[in-house]
Amino acid sequence: MTQSFQPTIVALSSAPGRAGVAVLRISGARTRFAIETISGTLPPPRIASLRKFRDRAGETIDQGLLLYFPGPASFTGEDVAELHLHGSQAVLAAMLSTLTALPGIRLAEAGEFTRRALEAGKLDLAEVEGLADLIDSETEWQRRQALRQMEGALGRQAASWRSLLIEAATALAADLDFSDEGDVGGPLQETAVELARQVLASLRQALGSFAAGERVRDGFVVVLAGPPNAGKSSLLNALARRDVAIVSPVAGTTRDAIEVRLDLGGLPVILVDTAGLRESADPVEIEGIRRARALAERADLLLSLRAIDSPPFQLPDAVRSIAIATKCDLGGAARDGELPVSAMTGQGLPDLLARIAEMLGTSQAAEPALLTRERHRQAVFAAVATLERVVEARHGHNELLAEDIRVAIRELERLVGRVGVEDVLDQIFAGFCIGK
Repeated sequence: MTQSFQPTIVALSSAPGRAGVAVLRISGARTRFAIETISGTLPPPRIASLRKFRDRAGETIDQGLLLYFPGPASFTGEDVAELHLHGSQAVLAAMLSTLTALPGIRLAEAGEFTRRALEAGKLDLAEVEGLADLIDSETEWQRRQALRQMEGALGRQAASWRSLLIEAATALAADLDFSDEGDVGGPLQETAVELARQVLASLRQALGSFAAGERVRDGFVVVLAGPPNAGKSSLLNALARRDVAIVSPVAGTTRDAIEVRLDLGGLPVILVDTAGLRESADPVEIEGIRRARALAERADLLLSLRAIDSPPFQLPDAVRSIAIATKCDLGGAARDGELPVSAMTGQGLPDLLARIAEMLGTSQAAEPALLTRERHRQAVFAAVATLERVVEARHGHNELLAEDIRVAIRELERLVGRVGVEDVLDQIFAGFCIGK
């Protein structure tokens, strides 16, 4: 749909609620008409201008800043305006009512501004996903990863992969079309296979980083496990810095898993307190213990706790774990390999946080992952599968090799939204706020 036939949209782009400043965004062919109607004249492009905004009766609604971004040099590729107003509910209601009463202007739907940017070629699909993740980011690692995605890291890498595969396809086409011509020399099939091998190695490397990228985006699952009264709930509260779980000297207080999302040194962590592991006849506690063991097996990291004055405790080494001796403020000695911690005094907590970061395999110098969503993994995995056939069938027919390379190119185009993404667009944009 061309810009002239799309309705002009308007929405609040800043957070809702009472605030010092609120931002309304307008995008579409009637943006200029809307500006001239409510403020009188068009401001110079990209220069903030102080204006009085008036309703249809000529009464002043508010005074604020107006910015105008003529298309196509704007976020959506259309004419765009931003109104910086006082963040009053009454001001916003009056301004939105005035603007949507104008012909051809309506309220925006969730993610509609960004969807228009995608349709105008201002963003590719991976950049759109990065923008969504950046808006939702809660920790430093999530911010870094989302910003890299939004700035086009995956799109640029996909373009590089695609370029090499097009070069390989061109070599195969030349071998097919001009195999009898004397002016086409060199082992063209070998050239194509070697290019495919280079791309395959890079794709496999990207796939290897997917697990870490997905965890940074969704959160690392860290489970606290141990016998009753090992201090699991106390440690959870100490790390969360608030009372999340009930702490009681009565064994078996925690029956179900308690989850809390935390920012631990920039890492997004889902910390899970579980039922104490022991033999029990209580059916409710038995179910809690079963769930605790299941969570421990699926965790990215297990914190295996025991009170410093209690017998040794250790779960099977099925997952990465940190052995912790709690209640070290009561005296006693930690065993070899155990980290002494006191939730009461805070002793050992900084060392525990550093150890968690180390065990989760992160480093401030590490490069954020390229692949962060299951959709990315599926597209790259499919490209890898087809290129493996190319490399393994290097003495096969050029027609078959060319078809596999074409399929790999198509998967990479799907990765950045050039083809076959209509089925995921609604799901992606539904997660955006109305003004984005």
